[in-house]
Parts: sequence; structure tokens; C-alpha cells
Amino acid sequence: MAPPRKVLLLCGDYMEDYEAAVPLYALLAIGVAVDCAAPGKRPGDACLTAVHEFLGFDLYTELPGHRFAVTADFAAAAADPSRYDALVVPGGRFVERLSVDPAVVALVAAFAALRRPVVLTCHSQLLLAAAGAMGGVRCTAFFGMKPVVELAGGRWVDPDPLDLCVADGHVLTAIGWPAHAGIIRELLAGMGASVDGGRGRAVLVLCADYVDDYEANVPFRALAGVGCRVEAACPTKRKGEPCVTAIYDDAAPAPGAAVAEERRGHNFVVTTDWADVSTDDYDCVVVPGGRSPELLVTHEKAVALVREFADKGKVVASIDQGHLLLAAAGLLRGKKCASGVPMRVISTLAGAAAVETEGAVADGKLVTAASWPDLAQFVAHLVGLLGITVSF
Repeated sequence: MAPPRKVLLLCGDYMEDYEAAVPLYALLAIGVAVDCAAPGKRPGDACLTAVHEFLGFDLYTELPGHRFAVTADFAAAAADPSRYDALVVPGGRFVERLSVDPAVVALVAAFAALRRPVVLTCHSQLLLAAAGAMGGVRCTAFFGMKPVVELAGGRWVDPDPLDLCVADGHVLTAIGWPAHAGIIRELLAGMGASVDGGRGRAVLVLCADYVDDYEANVPFRALAGVGCRVEAACPTKRKGEPCVTAIYDDAAPAPGAAVAEERRGHNFVVTTDWADVSTDDYDCVVVPGGRSPELLVTHEKAVALVREFADKGKVVASIDQGHLLLAAAGLLRGKKCASGVPMRVISTLAGAAAVETEGAVADGKLVTAASWPDLAQFVAHLVGLLGITVSF
């Protein structure tokens, strides 16, 4: 049996939220260990993240994201990069500071010399340039990074389409989080993984405005990264229209508040028209939390759709407030489920046989999770129930 794989996720304040969270939870879900390290921070500290989204202005807007936990000591990680099978560096303004940190530059240079996979998104390609390792590398990035790539001797590739991941040897680059499916696929290949069972599988994510930011996007990108066709549908929106997402971070409540405040997150784009949705076209339905289930439950067709997935023996999964739709469809009765505080009473009223207060639970083909910190376990259950295997 091959030894377990381990990835280093280089972090810092105001790194892009999705670009840190999606690789973290997607890799953990398939059994890859991830060390999250940040210069100047200790394990247990947190990094502030940033949401980068286009909101009608000429350039993207930066909004506050989640607090992201540091889990490893940077100095220890940098002392022996050979312990890691890959390096992932999110985009964001933090890379400007790291690009003049000799220890960080040396770390990136070491990974380049080892020819281990290095994932660079949005603006973090600057670190490869600072390390003198950009020469001759085919590379894409956020559009404004083109002169940086060319000045460093790289070969610029336009990020078209936006979900393009450019793999040139051990260097994997992309414009940012829209390319996460390709990034995960190429990263796994670069680490010698064999992914079986994903192709031909299809997953539907039900969403509406104020769907939870992580709970919609992480399963969407992670499952696409292991070969699934993943679509997002909303009963009130057409294909191509965005749902605004919401961020709830219990690690950072407002001063004096007992619960997390709601903040605007990324846009989550609907990829298929509601009229075209058929349970026969999918193997699994995912209902994220946030406030969107309050809208979905008022649409009888949405409730009936979830019930139909269950009746046909397909996988039904929900996180936190998504349980409201399962309760309305009568799918929690007699089932074991995991529920956060917002849905604990409702899960009990809906007849759940046992309610776990944290984690993710699979009871037959019903998968439930308490909240977004449980996403790795949640996605792992989905991968298993869909018959997908990842081996190294």
C-alpha cells in the first residue's frame, strides 16, 4: 500500500476564501492529509480570508470571508519540504507580502526543485516568479498578472475558458476558484492518484439566494474534481443567473453576539434550467444550508423532487438548514442524522431516530451534516456512496 499523501497549504491573511477552502476539504475528503501553515502564525491561530467576486464594477470586489484555521507550524514545514507531495497556494493580497519573505521564496523554490506539484491561482503565481522558477513555464493567472508572468520569463496562456487549469509539468495554474474541478483533477494526477467510478456519475445541487457559501461550492467543485458531472438548479432562476451566497462563521461572531452574523459571499451560478431537471439524469441531490431552504420549501416541486430522488433509491444529502427540505419531504423519519443547532429541533419533530450534534452521518443513502466544518466528512460519504475510489 502506498504511503498516505500529504499536501502543504500555504496561508496568510486575506487569501481568497474559496481558493483555500475547496482544496482543503476536497483533499481531506479523499484521505489526503493537509497542513495549513502561515508565516508568523502558530497552529490554532486563524487567517482572515477574502471573497473576490464581480459585483457590477470593472474589477472584482473584495469582501470579508471566513476565519481559516492554521494547523501546522510554518518553520517546521519549510524545514523539510520533501515531507509533502504537493504545495497549494491560494490567490489573494497576502502573496504580495510573502513574495518578499526569504523563507517563503526558498520554500517555493524547493518545491520547484523537487518537481512536486505546485498549485498557483489568481495572483499567487507571483511566488513562482520571486523564486526564479517561472522561466519557460506555460502559465495562466488573473488577467492583470500577464506582464508579471512574461517579465519572469513565463509563457502566458489566456484563462479562456475561466475554468481552465494549465498543467506544465509540476506547475498547475489557473485564474482562480472557477477552475477548481480541473485543479483537483490535475493535482491528483500529479500526485499519482487513480480515480475510478466518477465518470458517468451526476450530482444536482439545489440552491436559491442566500445559500451557504461553502456548503454549495465545496461539494460542487470537489465532486466535479473526481469526475462527476455536477449541476446547480434553482426554481426561481434561469441557467446562467447567480444566487447570492451567505457566510456564517461561528468562529468570528460580532462583539457581544451569541450567533454568527450573516455576510455576503460569492455568487453561485445556476447551471441548468429548472424545467430541464429530471431525477433520471442524476445519481444524487445535495441540499446546502443557509437561508435558501426557506425559499425552496415553499416550492412544492422542489420538495417533490427531493422525495422522488429518495423514492428512486438515489443518494439524498443535506447540510444544516438543508434538512428543512428533507423534513418537508418526510425523509428524516426513522433516520439517524447530524444536525447543527438551527435544525436540531426540526429534525426531531420530523421523526429522526437519532440526532448527532456534529459531523456527518450516512444512514443508507441519506447523508446529513451538521454544518460546513463537517464538509470533508460529508463529501467523503458522497464519494463512497457514488462508488468513486481514489487510490495512490
